[in-house]
Amino acid sequence: MLVWKISAILLTIFCLGLVFWMLRMKKQLRNIKEELEATRDKSYNRQLQVDLFDRDLTDMTAELNRNLDYQKQLKVETEKAEKAIRQSVSDIAHDLRTPLTVVKGNLQMLRMEESLSEKGKQYVELCAQKADEIREMADDFFQLSLLESDLEAVELKRMDLTEALLQFLTAREALIRTNHMEPEVIFPQKSIFVLADEKLLDRMLGNLLNNVFRHAKGDRFLIRLEEKEETVITFANEVEAPESLHLESLFERTYRGDKARSGNGAGLGLYIVKLLAGKQKATVSAAIKENKLEISVHLPLAK
Repeated sequence: MLVWKISAILLTIFCLGLVFWMLRMKKQLRNIKEELEATRDKSYNRQLQVDLFDRDLTDMTAELNRNLDYQKQLKVETEKAEKAIRQSVSDIAHDLRTPLTVVKGNLQMLRMEESLSEKGKQYVELCAQKADEIREMADDFFQLSLLESDLEAVELKRMDLTEALLQFLTAREALIRTNHMEPEVIFPQKSIFVLADEKLLDRMLGNLLNNVFRHAKGDRFLIRLEEKEETVITFANEVEAPESLHLESLFERTYRGDKARSGNGAGLGLYIVKLLAGKQKATVSAAIKENKLEISVHLPLAK
């Protein structure tokens, strides 16, 4: 009888020890999981640690740490390569401006030559048009390199968006007329206040207007300002082949559709709009309504 009692006690102690060990093992695995999640979301400058003596668990943790070190090295090398590429793009775009200025100046002088034949004038106009296209592409790449390399948070301020849009249109009235376009403006009869950055907002609106110039069918376009749960600015214009547009890809880098997206630029305009919106805690969207492409920016209302 005594032997049975001793055996029962020993078995109970063994079971309790096994349960305690399993609970500690579970806790260690949970800690490792949490550390891996923190590594993914924050940084690779972390090392996993265990305080339970188990050879298999220790070996697994050591292997995970070696993998984390390797991922950290890859991340550093990738960021370094991306930074070098952005700097190269910025330098190339900047360096293109000087020769393009010279080319455009010479073309302007050729326009003034009275002895130039009609055929020669056509060639000059074509060259001037292509020079403008290259300048626009260089400007897009330069602007993109600056945006992607600037990781600092933007200080958003309360501003009157209705007034800002009116000033934007007034400042670009001559440009709109030069492009033979006529805007239809729909604004509420009150001021709408949002949280935004004045300079980034102006650049974003400029890119949306340039997108209209490049891809609009006809001579009319719409600018609409609405106040819903958030503020929505919409630029809308007819396009040649709305069915060829992939709306889910419209804001991707260098996206170019078929007929409706052909034309000037490098296909970066709406991608830059997306970046500028993101820096202001805003979002962008696209829709096709009655053969019109609508590009909308959703800005947070100021409290």
